[in-house]
Amino acid sequence: MDKRQLGGSELAVAPLCFGGNVFGWTADEKTSFALLDAFVDAGFDFIDTADSYSRWVPGHEGGESETIIGKWLKSRGNRDKVVIATKVGMDMGPAGKGLSAAHIRKSVEQSLKRLQTDRIDLYYSHKDDADTPLEETLQAHADLVRQGKVRVFGASNYSAERLREALDASKRLNLPRYEVLQPEYNLYARSGFEAALEPLCHEAGIGVAPYYSLASGFLTGKYRSEDDFGKSPRGARMSAYLNERGRSILSALDEAADEHHATPAQVAIAWLIARPSITAPIASATSVGQLQDLLAAARLELDPDTIALLDAASA
Repeated sequence: MDKRQLGGSELAVAPLCFGGNVFGWTADEKTSFALLDAFVDAGFDFIDTADSYSRWVPGHEGGESETIIGKWLKSRGNRDKVVIATKVGMDMGPAGKGLSAAHIRKSVEQSLKRLQTDRIDLYYSHKDDADTPLEETLQAHADLVRQGKVRVFGASNYSAERLREALDASKRLNLPRYEVLQPEYNLYARSGFEAALEPLCHEAGIGVAPYYSLASGFLTGKYRSEDDFGKSPRGARMSAYLNERGRSILSALDEAADEHHATPAQVAIAWLIARPSITAPIASATSVGQLQDLLAAARLELDPDTIALLDAASA
């Protein structure tokens, strides 16, 4: 499988990333191990998580996803075969939040311990922290790279203005820069990325690994009426998508899926993979069957007419 470079870094990954937000939440440890095994056995290698996954679940403190991935890495002995991305900065309750140097230093040690590894391949600032100078955050990340605890770092949920400021600061201070951006981006949510972030990433040669690639599952096509909202824990979010534009996108996905003998989910992810600015979209699954459906998207090549159809329906 062709690998894609993560920005200007030495890291190269297969063109689809497994979203580890489900581990320890909607996928228990046994299921998570089966999913990770199937993902790697199919030739993929990019796994995304965060220290805050899955703190939103009652009784969880955060770190549940990292802990499961760490147990899997130890049991399989395959650390060198995968690229692990995790994040710092979201509210971790008593453990703190933000992108201060002190919090980053503390958090990376906790993530390394949970992941049972000596280094993190890609370490994201999970969201912008206006209360901490960019220079402090960048220096803290640079120290981790120098210490060998992090190979590359990235930014998630940054505006184009703040990302450009961070890139300028890295250049001015001669520090490693953000090499990867993780924004929300999919066929439904387009303008937030395409307006200013996409041109900046293209100009600067920054890799892009978007989250919500399937719009919380809406683009799979399984939520077509309010009666479908109860199909999963994410169903409550579907009212935001099920409108005239959302139905137009689903119709175009259905047409494209029929044309390519594929599923709507495969087409939605293939559309992302085909976009020149995208390195590897992130998608999750809670069963091996769902995962196989997603993996097929990496091998689905959409013709220009199909891309134009999807572009028009989602414009």
